[in-house]
Amino acid sequence: AGEPLVVLTPVLWWLVKRTRAGKAMRAVSEDMAAAQLRGIPIDRTVSLTFFVGGFLAGTAGVAYCATYGVVFPLVGYLPGLKAFVAAVIGGIGSIPGAILGGLVLGLAESVFPYVLQQAGWTSAFAWKDAIAFALLIVILVVKPTGLLGRAVREKV
Repeated sequence: AGEPLVVLTPVLWWLVKRTRAGKAMRAVSEDMAAAQLRGIPIDRTVSLTFFVGGFLAGTAGVAYCATYGVVFPLVGYLPGLKAFVAAVIGGIGSIPGAILGGLVLGLAESVFPYVLQQAGWTSAFAWKDAIAFALLIVILVVKPTGLLGRAVREKV
């Protein structure tokens, strides 16, 4: 059920990096006033950005529910929280960073509990969520911009 997500990732990258709408999205996120002065329709660009985000979230929700066969009102709470953690780990604003953050988070949630279980901690897999958030704290302390994030200087 995750096949559409594999296709949508490069489509999202193409949309953001290679189209006029993506250029407008990046300009509005960088400096809204300057983008408006350049003639970019702010309201339409923000609406498109929310539409794309909602569409991708809905697609991910359908894929998740189809994979696990459950649907209830808060089914996406923990996956959404972990998606945010993965984006922070990879670097906010970086699509390749979000992919890398998701891979790092997935490996950490699989490998660390396995190693701890082999070391004798029988309930290590019950703590995989805590391991994910501990990794988030470590990344924020060591490299606050994420693995592929860039520090942006604020103009005053």
